[in-house]
Amino acid sequence: MVKGLTKPSSPLQIGFSSVEAVAGAMNQATIDLQLNVLDQEVFVVTGVDLDVSSPEAIAGTNTRVRASLSTTTRTTIGDLADPNVIASARDDIRAAGFVDSGVGFSTQYGESPAVGMDYLAIIATNDFFVQVEGNGNLGTAFVNGKLYGFRAVADANTFSALVQSELLSA
Repeated sequence: MVKGLTKPSSPLQIGFSSVEAVAGAMNQATIDLQLNVLDQEVFVVTGVDLDVSSPEAIAGTNTRVRASLSTTTRTTIGDLADPNVIASARDDIRAAGFVDSGVGFSTQYGESPAVGMDYLAIIATNDFFVQVEGNGNLGTAFVNGKLYGFRAVADANTFSALVQSELLSA
């Protein structure tokens, strides 16, 4: 357990989804964790599962669906290099120059802690955000997922540092 935190809850699973309103236009969903900030409650993330919709197989056209989960609101899809991004996923079909449907590629990052780590991230504010965006598809893209973790209570100094760090990463 992280110094400055106590673990008062059992493991939790939080389901979420985000769907583009218009094909090719990023959509962001806000998911409320309902943390008790007066008691300095935080959410310790132990795993993430992002399941993006398949890109469309269109002859001669590259298509893609990307998604990310972040601790603060974003205007673009995030990558793991961004300080507020906990996980990202991407499915591609590379078909430019082909007369058939091309070749598919899939990547997903941030789904579980690295060896020797107890958690992926700590969310200190009330919400987390899920973004999805398709490129080259005729229909809308979507992402479904689960966030795994537990609620914990931080001491005053730890809570203050976590909130400030999270808000400054936006």
